[in-house]
Order: sequence, then structure tokens, then C-alpha cells
Amino acid sequence: MKAQKIRMVIDQHWAASAAGDQLKEHEIYHDDVICEYPQSGEVIHGRRNLQSLRSHHPGKPSGFVIRRIQGDGNLWVSEYVIAYETKLAHTVSIMEFRDGKVTHETQYFADPFEAPAWRKDWVEPKRDGNG
Repeated sequence: MKAQKIRMVIDQHWAASAAGDQLKEHEIYHDDVICEYPQSGEVIHGRRNLQSLRSHHPGKPSGFVIRRIQGDGNLWVSEYVIAYETKLAHTVSIMEFRDGKVTHETQYFADPFEAPAWRKDWVEPKRDGNG
């Protein structure tokens, strides 16, 4: 599958996710997809389980901002920020494709933190509110 087509499929996936469209959001996955959440040690087997898990999330996102999507061939990475009421979750999704659908996804979630004062001479604060 060409990079342009995969990118279009990924864009549609994230748009559906942001809109809460569970059916469209999960079209990107093979039936036998494996999704890993390394920070919690969880592994989700199968598109049906992944969709069910996400549809039962108690806090629906109130905002969703894609920061960047990059990839080539069958490996693609999305970096985005999800807003849950008053909390931001900085997220990285690593997707592996087979036959035009995701066969393996690993997602990392990180909470924002205050920058330490000792770094102030070498950095500047990001001002976009998402980062």
C-alpha cells in the first residue's frame, strides 16, 4: 500500500476517534490486531475487544490535537494530545500495517509535567497549550 493511501487511512482513523465514531475509528484494524499499552502492561487481542474497551472508557475526550504523523512502508507513528476534561494525555501511537490494515499497535500515554528550573538557560516554553 502506498504511503499516501496509508496516510489517508490514518487521518480518517484519528478524525473518527476525535468525533467518537466507534465504527469508523476501528475500520483501520485487522480482526486479529494486537494493541499494547506498555505503561499498564495490558495487551488487547482482536478488533472486537479493542473497540469494546474503548467504547467503555468512562471519560470521553473533550479535545484531540494531532501534532505529527510520520511513516514509511508498513510502520507509522502518530503523536497527538487528548484532552479529558481538565487533563491532557500526550500520546504516541506506533502502527504496523499488513495488507492495508493495522496488525499491531503500541500506544504510550504521558501526563504533562512542570519543567525543572535548572533547564531554563537552554529551553523556551512551548506556547500552543498542547505541549
